Amino acid sequence: MKAIAIAFFDSPPPGIPRWEGGPVPAGCVFWEKAMSGQTFYTVPSDHYNCAVGSHTHRIALPAERAHELNDTLVFMARNNYVATEEVPGIPTLARSPGAVAYGPMEGAGFKPDLVLIAAKPAQAMLIYEAAVKAGAGSALTNALGRPACAVLALTMAGRQTSISLGCKGNRTFTRLPDEEMYVSIPGDKWEAVLEKLAEAHAANAAMERYYCDRKTQFQP
Repeated sequence: MKAIAIAFFDSPPPGIPRWEGGPVPAGCVFWEKAMSGQTFYTVPSDHYNCAVGSHTHRIALPAERAHELNDTLVFMARNNYVATEEVPGIPTLARSPGAVAYGPMEGAGFKPDLVLIAAKPAQAMLIYEAAVKAGAGSALTNALGRPACAVLALTMAGRQTSISLGCKGNRTFTRLPDEEMYVSIPGDKWEAVLEKLAEAHAANAAMERYYCDRKTQFQP
C-alpha cells in the first residue's frame, strides 16, 4: 500500500523541484513517480499529452492541440469504450491549477489537497471504513472507473473519500497491478482517517472471528 500527496497551486510551490523527467503520455504517470519516492511539481504543459487527463484537471490545451480531446473521445466512442453522453458527467476540477505537486505522503514537503493510495481491495475497504468513521466518507461510496484521474476532481468536489477502480489507460501508463485500486482522501482529513484505521482493523478482525464461527456451523 503506497500513499502519495497531491496538491494544486496557482503558481509553482517554493522549495519543491520542478519535474525534469521529460514528456510523459499522461498525467497519471506522475502518480507512479511519486509512489516510487520522487517529489516534484508539474506545470500545465506537462499534462498536455493526455487530452482526457487535461480535461479532468481543467487544463486547457493550446489552440493547435485543442482538437485532441474531441479526437480522443471520438476514438473511444468508436471502440465502445466511452459513450459520448457520459462525457458531461466526468468530474473536473473547479479551477485550473498553475502547478500540481506530487510526492510520497511522508516527507512530501507541502500540504496535500489529496492523499492518493494504491491498495488491494481488502486494504481499500479498511481505509474506506476508517474514512467513514472519521467523517471523511459516506456509507454510499463515491466510486468510478474511467478515467481514473477523475477521482481527484471527484474527491475535491465533495471533500469526501472516493475510490477509482483504475481505467485501462492508467493501468497501462502507471503499471498499477490488476489486483490494486485507488483510494483518494481529502488531505485535511488524512490524519483523522489514520487515527481510525486501527479501530476499523479491530472491528474487521472481530467480525472475521464471528463469520468463521458461523461458517463452521453450516459445514457438513
